[in-house]
Amino acid sequence: MSYGVNVKFPYELKKKPWEQTIKPFNRWHPDVPMAGRVKPGEVFSVQICDWTGGQIGNNDSANDVRDVELEQVHYLAGPFYVEGAEPGDLLVVDIADIGMMPGPEGQYGFTGVFAKENGGGFLVDHYPDAKKIIWDYEGIYCKTRHIDNVRFAGLTHPGLIGTLPSAELLAAWTKRETELFDGNPERVPPLCALPTAEKALPGEATGAVAERIMADGARTVPGREHGGNCDIKNLSRGSRVYFPVFVKGAGLGLGDFHFSQGDGEVSFCGAVETAAWADLKVDIIKGGVKKYGVINPIFKPGPVEPRYSEYLVFEGISVDEFEGKVHYMDATVAYRRAVLNCIEYLKKFGYTGEQAYLLLSCCPCEGRVSGIVDIPHAVCTLALPTEIFDFDIRPNGDGPTKADRGAQSNCT
Repeated sequence: MSYGVNVKFPYELKKKPWEQTIKPFNRWHPDVPMAGRVKPGEVFSVQICDWTGGQIGNNDSANDVRDVELEQVHYLAGPFYVEGAEPGDLLVVDIADIGMMPGPEGQYGFTGVFAKENGGGFLVDHYPDAKKIIWDYEGIYCKTRHIDNVRFAGLTHPGLIGTLPSAELLAAWTKRETELFDGNPERVPPLCALPTAEKALPGEATGAVAERIMADGARTVPGREHGGNCDIKNLSRGSRVYFPVFVKGAGLGLGDFHFSQGDGEVSFCGAVETAAWADLKVDIIKGGVKKYGVINPIFKPGPVEPRYSEYLVFEGISVDEFEGKVHYMDATVAYRRAVLNCIEYLKKFGYTGEQAYLLLSCCPCEGRVSGIVDIPHAVCTLALPTEIFDFDIRPNGDGPTKADRGAQSNCT
């Protein structure tokens, strides 16, 4: 069939999330009312704000990143009732197309480092303060006034997409995450984000149902069995995703759109965060969860992506940078070291550590678990596309050319 849009679910960027005609939601709960109905084979178009609901402005101060209210996030379009979908089915979602929202509010994106007390990031012990860069779009490309000599094509995607949980699955999430939190309740940043009614938005729910959703709904922060906030950059145009269905109608929701992102989204607010729209088509595989043994979603990447042919690849091993201690086969430590190694390299060309950190979080770099077999060191790699720079960053006998490369936004 052709990808003609049958149904549209709009969003007005000049209005607050709670002022929308079709209200978004920001908690996962089986009782969130369906915002619309779609049929298998039907194409529908969805618009949504950036994940913070417009809290981050196009300016040169990182105060808004420092002061962001994380209880609000993420704002999601939906949930959508798919006719015929039942628990145990697989919901098949084709991402037909994605684009930026019209008007000045939709023509920029942002990347940030969160302050440690507000969640931090992958390198929080090295970069604990809030920072921000703003990206301007030039068609399929983006560039920023805060990092010089860099321009790249985006691989635009929803960082967050998933189905509503059943009551049983929601209870399992709450139990295991509460146990994790209780193991170190004073930790900064916290080990996880537990349910809270503060700033909760239950979609179209009212009365006692709304109160129940706000009190008990799971935060949208992590990815889980239903999909959710997995931040997989390859879920772009032409991708097909297979989601387990846990409630009647599936309850598909999505948001947290990224114009571009590096593997790992290491700075936390770390993609080119943006408002966007997506055209989707859905189908159902009856009983697909049992037929294929699906625990978490499965996806097929699309054929449309930036074509970079040359990378500089940085290795990291599972030996920490603080005490030189071996962490047995720990891929998290190894990937952190790969990112840190790349940052140190870019600093030799004049970039600040914060600039390099932000860039590696949002440019189309490739992360890999390259070795997970040779004890005691896991090996991870970070592949940086050299063509995103307008000068040669490869090693040579003359050494790196150091220059002023601009500056990211700081707090005032």
